[in-house]
Amino acid sequence: VFHGRILAQSLVGQETRYEVEVKARYRHRFPLVSREYLWVPNACGCPPLRRGAEYLLMARRHVNHEHTLNRILLQDDGYARPWTPREARLVREAARHC
Repeated sequence: VFHGRILAQSLVGQETRYEVEVKARYRHRFPLVSREYLWVPNACGCPPLRRGAEYLLMARRHVNHEHTLNRILLQDDGYARPWTPREARLVREAARHC
């Protein structure tokens, strides 16, 4: 779970790749750097993310069996909500208890 601002997007095959500025990290299951690529399958029911907008994102690290692919993936079971101070407060509170 992290707070990110969308910098750019591009279509790559059957997926959309978003360049994201990572503004805050709430869960530390895998390390994030200040700029990451977030991949979204075009078949995902996820709403399109707007360039310049900030979101609260829950994604997972995807590594293939050959360990040649290592990326952050937003799937149907994740979420992308517009970032607000209220959302950030709720996530920080939940992270302390989980």
